[in-house]
Amino acid sequence: MRAMNIAATGMLAQQLNVEVISNNIANLNTTGFKRQRAEFQDLLYQNERQGGANTNDTGTVVPVGVQIGVGVKAAAVYRVNQQGNLVQTSNSLDVAIQGRGFFQVTQSDGTTVYTRAGSFQLSPTGEMVTADGLIVQPGLTIPATATSVSINSSGQVQATIAGATTPQNVGTLELANFPNEAGLQALGNNLLQQTAASGTATTGAPGSVGFGQLQQGFLETSNVDVVQEISNLITAQRAYEMNSKVVQASNELMQSLNQIR
Repeated sequence: MRAMNIAATGMLAQQLNVEVISNNIANLNTTGFKRQRAEFQDLLYQNERQGGANTNDTGTVVPVGVQIGVGVKAAAVYRVNQQGNLVQTSNSLDVAIQGRGFFQVTQSDGTTVYTRAGSFQLSPTGEMVTADGLIVQPGLTIPATATSVSINSSGQVQATIAGATTPQNVGTLELANFPNEAGLQALGNNLLQQTAASGTATTGAPGSVGFGQLQQGFLETSNVDVVQEISNLITAQRAYEMNSKVVQASNELMQSLNQIR
């Protein structure tokens, strides 16, 4: 009786599906979050009768064989890097990316990680940092006497100093791109890490070819569509129930077999 084992793989697959969907919904309001999608593959097949095999000495062949599938398995949890909506915050240190690219952030161990969340703040020394205090590359320092900060679409950061009429240029934000953005490894805290699957980062100025532009005073919202996720959740729930019904039916068939005298 293979049906019970096959249905069990289906239940496990839909359990993973529900977990991915629940994580998407949980991060509905997470800045720069990209929704994920579970993808599945069928398992190996058992050949009961090989298609194309000879049925007699005259060369007659079997037109269609008999293959029995043994279930389903998880193939990937794919990150959908679709642009999220931009919401205005009017905070001068909030920056959104319109288009491709990631902000570069330096961790405490010196390694570089990447993020789409541009809700930046200032450290006690005036450096531009993330909400966790990680330095935003290339390490921009805003003077303590600055009365305002402006960031244009090309990433140039200028600070207006008290008593001065001309803004002071304090540096330029650069973005990073990857051949395969879905291959980045999520670390939590809105951070992503380069992997062999993502390819090597290519850096460039915002607005240049292949890179998005910056929008000061805006943040990119999560790209999760709650209506679509609820629809996916209902579909996954029904698929789980149908697989559980197969398990129940297989159990009843075996009970009937055990009652034969």
